[in-house]
Amino acid sequence: MKLSRTAAYALQATLQLAQSDALGVPIPCRCLATEGGMPERFLLQILRSLVTHGILKSTRGVEGGYRLDRNPEEISLLELIEAVDGPVVSSLPVREGLPEESKAKLECALVDVAKLMRKELRAIKLTHLLPTVDATESAVAY
Repeated sequence: MKLSRTAAYALQATLQLAQSDALGVPIPCRCLATEGGMPERFLLQILRSLVTHGILKSTRGVEGGYRLDRNPEEISLLELIEAVDGPVVSSLPVREGLPEESKAKLECALVDVAKLMRKELRAIKLTHLLPTVDATESAVAY
């Protein structure tokens, strides 16, 4: 499976927000884009879509920005991908040249693969993708 650039940016920005969400302070799109090396205008469209799908919450104004609308353990990779790319489904773009029986068998196989992929992506939560904090890294050096 290959993630689209849109889905990759959505995941990256959402992970950034999940890591900083302990502060509860909205993060401006500009900061997310700069920190993540993403184009700001494109990221803004992605963030709006994530707000529309109930993954992020936006706050307007000088102190405005974006933050998670739910806990990271409630947000699946499937939700993120489908919020920006649409439903994960099977498709058979080339239909000419294949015998009817082969097309039917291939379409059934692709439907099964899509179901499995949706199940696996639904099981992967944002918290599974967050970097773990090593106890030695978080210790204060004296």
